[in-house]
Amino acid sequence: MFRMFYVILISTPFVLYYAWRVYSLERKTHYSESERYKVARHMVAIMKVNGFIQTKVFGTENLPEEGGYVMFANHQGKYDTLGIIHVHEKPCTILIDKKRSYLLFVNQFIRLLRGIRMDKSSPKEQVKAILQVAQEVKAGRRYIVFPEGGYKNNKNQIQDFLPGAFKCAIKAQSPIVPVVLVDSYKVFNTPGFSLLPVTTQVHFLKPLLYEDYKDMNSQQIATLVHDQIADALEKICA
Repeated sequence: MFRMFYVILISTPFVLYYAWRVYSLERKTHYSESERYKVARHMVAIMKVNGFIQTKVFGTENLPEEGGYVMFANHQGKYDTLGIIHVHEKPCTILIDKKRSYLLFVNQFIRLLRGIRMDKSSPKEQVKAILQVAQEVKAGRRYIVFPEGGYKNNKNQIQDFLPGAFKCAIKAQSPIVPVVLVDSYKVFNTPGFSLLPVTTQVHFLKPLLYEDYKDMNSQQIATLVHDQIADALEKICA
């Protein structure tokens, strides 16, 4: 946690500047998603330098070249989304818990990426968010989803996946890209006061195409993707 507060403190001038940039971009509708994503990745790059963070990427050749898709990743901490965005060159965004989305810096980031906030306390709002993600993925957008629903003390362990998280991909009939995060928790979710350099990893696994899972229900898909990520994580950490 100390690293997170340090990064926020040391990056305050940049945070204020980018808060203004987000406000400015929102007022000008002619800015493309690519331009917004470029600003978001620049924000992440500055934070990484200030926080002594390095992220290595593997398997980018597995990412679909065209169209929308949903990336389902194991969840380790506050850096997870930033790590994926840093190594994912094409514009993508996130489905995020509404409560967490209004934190300082997170709110500006979600607005910049035009992510979707999901109210977990309301089943009706959850369905609405899932349907919106599905529509946007069908239209070509790329989303990050964390099907564990939380990351408390996960570290390099993986919890059960929520089947409902996969309904957005099912409804969009889009590719599902399993994503393995390694040591991501070490950035902002470890106790102590260390600012020693930390290295995380992002692994993109081979996608499941709609033809691969069209005859499966959401629970079966969740189990399949969970097991693929768990097996890869175990091998990487061995």
